[in-house]
Amino acid sequence: MFGKVAIFPGQGSQSVGMGRDVAEASPAAADVFRRADEVLGFSLSKTCFEDPNSELMRTDIQQPAIFVTSVAIWEALVERGARPEMLMAAGAGLSLGEYTALYAAGSIGFEDALRLVRRRGELMQAAATASPSGMVSIIGGDEDAVNALCANAAEGEVLVSANFNCPGQIVISGTTGACDRAVKLASKHGVRGVRLAVAGAFHSPLMAPAAEALGTVLADTNMEAPRCTVLANVDATAHGEGDSIRAALKRQVTEAVRWQQSIERFIAEGYDSFIEIGPGRVLTGLMRKINRKINTINVSTVEGLDISLDPSVTA
Repeated sequence: MFGKVAIFPGQGSQSVGMGRDVAEASPAAADVFRRADEVLGFSLSKTCFEDPNSELMRTDIQQPAIFVTSVAIWEALVERGARPEMLMAAGAGLSLGEYTALYAAGSIGFEDALRLVRRRGELMQAAATASPSGMVSIIGGDEDAVNALCANAAEGEVLVSANFNCPGQIVISGTTGACDRAVKLASKHGVRGVRLAVAGAFHSPLMAPAAEALGTVLADTNMEAPRCTVLANVDATAHGEGDSIRAALKRQVTEAVRWQQSIERFIAEGYDSFIEIGPGRVLTGLMRKINRKINTINVSTVEGLDISLDPSVTA
């Protein structure tokens, strides 16, 4: 009855060499990287394939790199005969990946999306530099336990839930001091805290300057209603027309990502076939923790292209 739910990764899925084998095997994927290099004015493709200057850890580079690699893989699938409406009967993306989902659903053109993602990365990096901050993955515990930890560790500083990834894994964001206190106090709340190697407190009020500036760029970007259901990170509801998409993407910079809720909504609506399109296997791993009965086809390499198009293979 249903086609696949396409899900697209965000920051943290990058690796040196990502997309290279797909670009070598697919003219459509190679063209995506070529166009990206032209739009950005530097060789993003070389950064993805070789990372000679160790730039993939920079937020302003990571975001366009992951977006472009994901789009290249998507276009390679379409080039090989995958019908977009079956490849993506519905979709979602984790944080940055929401832009990829909107591109694949026809809401925004490639060049506009790439410029947005590049600017988003720059603005978030600048906000992080201005306010020393970070993120902590909280292992174990539910939303109430994590909120209690945040209230205890904040001491008047910013510390909030930022990513609801899967049962037993909630990421919090805040000032450096508040994050340090959260790690130390975690065991008293029955959880464990692990600092993440990120530039700053993404999806928190500390990103407000980035959200405001991005809102101006979003206002000048053409967006249309997606051709299929695409869920917004901030509330796991379906995107509508352009103005509401812009508002949701602006909110996303400072508000929590409701990934677990999004996946559970798809499953509740009857979807049972998922495909992760983009570098890495982060979302495939989260899916196992959200619902072990739901398998996900992962397409991050050229081998994945063939597996995903094999009719004998089902997610």
